[in-house]
Amino acid sequence: MWNFSYVIPTLLVLVIFMGYYFGLPRIPIRINHTFIMLVVVEFLVLTTDIVATWACINYATLPVGLLYLLNDAYFIAFFLRAYSFFYFTVNVLKSSFSYNQKRRVLVLVPFCVFSLVVITSVWTHLFFYIDETGYHSGVLYNTLYLLIAFYSACSFYLITRHKSRVRRKRELNSVVWYNLILVLGAIVRYVFPTYLLMDTFCLMSLIIIYLSYENPDFYLEPRTWIFNSRALREYVEEINNKKNYTVLMFVIHNYNDLRDLYGIRQMDQGICLIGDYLRKHFKDEMVFYYGNGRFALLGKEDFDYETSYKNIRERFDSSWKADDAELFLEVGGAVLKMSENKLAIENVMSILSEGFDLAGESDEDRVIIVDKEIQDRIIGQTEIKKSLNNAIEHDQLKVYLQPIVNSATGKLEGAEALSRIFEDSGKMISPALFVPIAEKNGMINQVGDQVFEQVCRFVKENNVKAMGLSWINVNLSPIQFMRSDIAEKFYSCAKKYGVDPDFIHLEITEEALIDDSLLVKQMQALSSKGFHFVLDDYGKGYSNITRLRNCPFINVKLDMSLVWDYCKKPDEILPNMVNTFGKMGFSITAEGIENQQMAELMADMGVTHLQGYHFSKPVSMKDFVNDYAKE
Repeated sequence: MWNFSYVIPTLLVLVIFMGYYFGLPRIPIRINHTFIMLVVVEFLVLTTDIVATWACINYATLPVGLLYLLNDAYFIAFFLRAYSFFYFTVNVLKSSFSYNQKRRVLVLVPFCVFSLVVITSVWTHLFFYIDETGYHSGVLYNTLYLLIAFYSACSFYLITRHKSRVRRKRELNSVVWYNLILVLGAIVRYVFPTYLLMDTFCLMSLIIIYLSYENPDFYLEPRTWIFNSRALREYVEEINNKKNYTVLMFVIHNYNDLRDLYGIRQMDQGICLIGDYLRKHFKDEMVFYYGNGRFALLGKEDFDYETSYKNIRERFDSSWKADDAELFLEVGGAVLKMSENKLAIENVMSILSEGFDLAGESDEDRVIIVDKEIQDRIIGQTEIKKSLNNAIEHDQLKVYLQPIVNSATGKLEGAEALSRIFEDSGKMISPALFVPIAEKNGMINQVGDQVFEQVCRFVKENNVKAMGLSWINVNLSPIQFMRSDIAEKFYSCAKKYGVDPDFIHLEITEEALIDDSLLVKQMQALSSKGFHFVLDDYGKGYSNITRLRNCPFINVKLDMSLVWDYCKKPDEILPNMVNTFGKMGFSITAEGIENQQMAELMADMGVTHLQGYHFSKPVSMKDFVNDYAKE
């Protein structure tokens, strides 16, 4: 006799579970559609299991045809559940299987074969049969465990092969766990066939899936219950290059300042009011809140974004009333039309992010078009970022050296270390392009660390004194300069390679000198370790004579713009400046020297060191050694 102690409570929990899930908005992506199918199939399995089992218990009072029909329905739903869990795993892993029609048909073959065996059992009695004594298992009944084993094996194969596609480690652990629980449920069913226990294990797997992937709260902005930035990414990722769509973005101007002005509570209520307005008036478009006062409407290719933006602007001409406060907000807008371009999702998201930035900067009535020119620029930056990541991750960042000569002798005396990265094709990427990106995303610290270590290794492995080198300048980014451990980190690296810190001169741009207290603290820490400082790009930033006098600089590098301007039209300003620096005890380096005439003008003025293409472009460390080792 079968035991209903577990299956009925499992069904009740599933009903509550389904009621909550279907009562919330869901992003229309494949994984959510698959989960809905999975939940519906599980409901069918539970109900047919209960009904078919009850019918088998009461077989004497029911028609044989009905008994076969109910059991057929149960077993087919049972087989479909095994396939549905496998197909959900396919979508979690973003496997290409879901787009390959032949593979999908092939994997469905076992389900179809077993279903056919079940349906024909009314005549063959191979899977089950019903006689005057009731329900009985057929000779092929236990092969249903082979079907479960087949789909479980396929799932674990895909997990092993495509685990790198799961962005979060928690989600990868979850896909392993719910598949293991399904296997355990099948084992328990085999060991205890009279207890309807496997449905409970399947419900446990569903709960893990829900908590890990399907909780609608993952995709909803809690204040507005409209879709959030994660929902936007996952939806765009799924439809990208498959559907044409238009995204209208608009941004509340000065959002963070307004939160301080109106208060957090009032602004949050304002965001809710805006969300309600968008849901009510744009029912044919998907509404997203990207955070920080940024909204997006995603519609079809023919979405009338101009009229929609006009209506939004007109609504914002009126106030938004939140509690006792009245919020006056202004917005700017941008639009992105994705039709023929075949772009990677990383590029699309970068373009969307730039679109929000453009919308935030716009105060015009018309919407800004994120056209192909803007898209190409953003894609270029994304590719540079990839190259930068690759160079850092695989330690492929290169250091080039540019000579610095003594203006009196024309002989090599120092060098500046400059970072270089390359595309896969071997083309060099300009530092003017990748350094701002590295500073923006925090990778400049890793760039700086690798440059410093390569310089130390170069000094250790080469006879720098024989080359005439007395120092090497290493640039220190303002972002690096903010690190509290910079002094200890650089000193440890120099000590590791046996390099005297006195040999390393740290170039600091004027941008790093805005905060005097931080400047003094960091320079004292580095000076105590033996490092010297060079003020880079003097003349285009914030420096003044008082600050120079109070900081332990030994050299001032004149920005090439000052040098070029003087060489084109000499005046008394630069000579007086150089003379003052000399009296203060600084050596002076002129950058951007491109010919002998410029070199002579700077030397006559009192500049002590010269740097520029007239002497040499930056060259690889190997070429630098070849050029100067015998001098």
